Amino acid sequence: APRAARAEQAWPQRPIRLVIPFPPGGPTDIVARLMAERMGRELGQPLIAENRPGANGNLGNDAVAKAEPDGHTVLYNTSSIALSPALYTRLPYDALRDLRPVALTATIPLVLAVHAGLPVRDPAQFVAYVKERPGQLTYGSAGNGNVTHLGAFLLLRDQGLEAVHVPYRGSAPALLDAAAGRVQFLTDTVNSALPLIRDGRLRAIAVTSPRRLAPLPDVPAVAEALIPGFEVGAWQGMMVPARTPEAVVARLNAAALAALADADLRARLAEQGTEPLGSTPDAYGAYLRAETARWGQVIAASGVRLD
Repeated sequence: APRAARAEQAWPQRPIRLVIPFPPGGPTDIVARLMAERMGRELGQPLIAENRPGANGNLGNDAVAKAEPDGHTVLYNTSSIALSPALYTRLPYDALRDLRPVALTATIPLVLAVHAGLPVRDPAQFVAYVKERPGQLTYGSAGNGNVTHLGAFLLLRDQGLEAVHVPYRGSAPALLDAAAGRVQFLTDTVNSALPLIRDGRLRAIAVTSPRRLAPLPDVPAVAEALIPGFEVGAWQGMMVPARTPEAVVARLNAAALAALADADLRARLAEQGTEPLGSTPDAYGAYLRAETARWGQVIAASGVRLD
């Protein structure tokens, strides 16, 4: 295919569409746009952010799965892509078949936070408090089957705790209700919860990263305080349509890794509790398969379905 080879050498010939399957201004969108700006400089063509929110990210994922595999459409996806196969009976695309991984870019750990009026200051006190009140306390999440819901589900299940789940439409209303005491606790992404933790309306009890986080140095990791090896994050990555040429995938990967090595980008991610990652395309593919299997089991145990 000499023409395809020529097209590959000339890539990118025009601006690249970066499809973000979530609304503008959210945690995914913020990181995606920081990445787009730096990758555009590397590639000599801008990456134009296009928000395609809906159906837990599946509208945008599907749009890219069905796009021309010419390297001019890229998906900025999140861990929701690994949860969806177990949450929906029928998806219009198969992520493992229809999309090609480019790079794992970042992960946002979750924080377990309580209403500031709750007499709970550390993980052991939290477990004791909930244990004494089985089924009496409520916890919020950014949505049924969202990683913020399943992270709390895993933690409660492991500790033998019972509480009532209250799903919201997104992080913002869940956080505000927790701050007001309408729900007693929640797990949410660190970057979303930080403002309310910093102004004292929520108290951080534990983080779900393997180690403590720079913005919350006094808050222990679940892994050190309660459950060795416990790790949950809202991770992010980049993918392209499955038949995109390997040479294009390699260049996109190199541009993503260059962006993630940028000191200014790393500092901007760190201040909001987002950890830069970076991987080969194949390592991201293996990680996606492992996460899809892991969350499939958790979702089956939780009994959540979204259709």
